[in-house]
Amino acid sequence: MAQFELIMPKMGESITEATILKWLKKEGESVKLDEAILEIATDKVDSEVPSPVAGVIQKLLYKEGDVIAVGKAVAILETLVGNTTPSVPNPPVVTKSETVSVAQKTEVKTATAVTHTAANADRFYSPLVLNIARQEGISMAELETLTGTGADGRVTKRDILAHLQNRGAKQQPAQEEVRQIEEVKVVEQPKAETQVVAAKSYSGNVEVLEMDRMRRLIADSMVKSRHTSAHVTSFVEADVTNIVLWRNKIKKKFHDLYKENITFTPIFIEAVSRALRDFPLVNSSIDGTNIILKKDINVGMAAALPSGNLIVPVIKNADMLNLVGLAKKVNDLAGRAREGKLKPDEIEGGTYTVSNVGTFGNVMGTPIILQPQVAILATGVIKKKPVVIETPEGDTIGIRHMMFLSHSYDHRIVDGALGGSFVRRVADYLEHFDVNRDI
Repeated sequence: MAQFELIMPKMGESITEATILKWLKKEGESVKLDEAILEIATDKVDSEVPSPVAGVIQKLLYKEGDVIAVGKAVAILETLVGNTTPSVPNPPVVTKSETVSVAQKTEVKTATAVTHTAANADRFYSPLVLNIARQEGISMAELETLTGTGADGRVTKRDILAHLQNRGAKQQPAQEEVRQIEEVKVVEQPKAETQVVAAKSYSGNVEVLEMDRMRRLIADSMVKSRHTSAHVTSFVEADVTNIVLWRNKIKKKFHDLYKENITFTPIFIEAVSRALRDFPLVNSSIDGTNIILKKDINVGMAAALPSGNLIVPVIKNADMLNLVGLAKKVNDLAGRAREGKLKPDEIEGGTYTVSNVGTFGNVMGTPIILQPQVAILATGVIKKKPVVIETPEGDTIGIRHMMFLSHSYDHRIVDGALGGSFVRRVADYLEHFDVNRDI
């Protein structure tokens, strides 16, 4: 027999620690290759950690509720000699619940998962659920009445948010007259005395809404980006008539062949990927006075969630995929983003981001850079317009499908010439799209 250490896996570059929610195996129990050994939680996801080897659990190094740093051993297994090599260098983490981050680097704050002595004495709650409960004033007694849809009946983020929505619908606060709403906080004194301090007051007929955790993360990230990068935005209007005509012509055949819908997003990402190869400095980041050129082109696509928040799944090596591959990736990531089923590594590692503000009928926008990237592109709504068309016989006016591209970039590294040339190149690729392109 030989010993093998099971390591707390890294689940994304911004994740530094995780909480052990539940051990699925006990000391002395055998475990198969890729069989789940424990459940863990971060502020982003709840996950299962599979075993990279087959063997017997010799020792569990931590108990449920402990917060463990990434890279530390959490258990020791006994394996057969010659069977100590993991099936993969870093064992995959299977996501079991919802993603709640926007892929920015954030300080991970975990709360201890606890066991309670009420009716559900063996029920565990993830740090995410406990944080929401504390923020919304949900007592443990109320929490234990919730029906969980997670593994073993565990309460997920979706369960507790649904409960909050139903709970709020039942409350009808009177707003018959102008009033002031005061927030108060209890401050601990050295001698265990307390005093009530009025924090803020608001005049007029108002309602105070507490930001949810994801919105606070987005807010912090956006403010940090504005303080970090010198934002400049360049605009280009592109004639995408060929793309519209091509898509209308082939979308039924495309679906019949590949069982996928073809949207404009994969076409935009294809053009962006080609332009990033032409202008590699845009595919970079800054570390002090060093420029970090990214050799991989990993394009993030901002996706709106049903909650109104945003998340940015990433298409890795987007320049290596053909249009069919991009369409499959876009549809898969967008669908699982809406369902809260993205894996941690699917929202990490982006080198450039595309935000389709045209989805909301917006003509253009000035997007904020997703750190540590140095640029982001917003694609506006496609609208029919009368446009002057140059022909060998002279100028004429025709109805064309036009859209604006808005390119925000960090002027510390991307000058106006580069930033403007890049977005112009993206527009050129879109305008010269082959209307007879085969699928």
